[in-house]
Amino acid sequence: MQLKLPYPPSLNSYYRNWRGRTVISAQGLKFRRDVAALTEGVQKLHGRIQMTLLVCVPDKRKRDLDNVCKATLDALQHAGVFDDDSQIDYLSIIRGNKVVGGLLLVELKEVS
Repeated sequence: MQLKLPYPPSLNSYYRNWRGRTVISAQGLKFRRDVAALTEGVQKLHGRIQMTLLVCVPDKRKRDLDNVCKATLDALQHAGVFDDDSQIDYLSIIRGNKVVGGLLLVELKEVS
């Protein structure tokens, strides 16, 4: 399965503290909704998963690739692409070329 997703918000903007609790920000909720809309109708993966993320950053700023993972995995789980991100046994993250606005290409495959 291959998915083309928007560039996720950074973890610093994905979560907010509100009244002593950590909650998903408006920007994080929008990302979740966008991922859910783009994955509507895809077949759910129930087994062990191999995932490759091609991260096309939106600009030339320094970025940590691992910051892309948490929001993306949570949004895909929330959208029902898989039951739980603990199903992922293999995760590969590759930095792609700069793309205006950013882009995330996700390849998912059940491995057993």
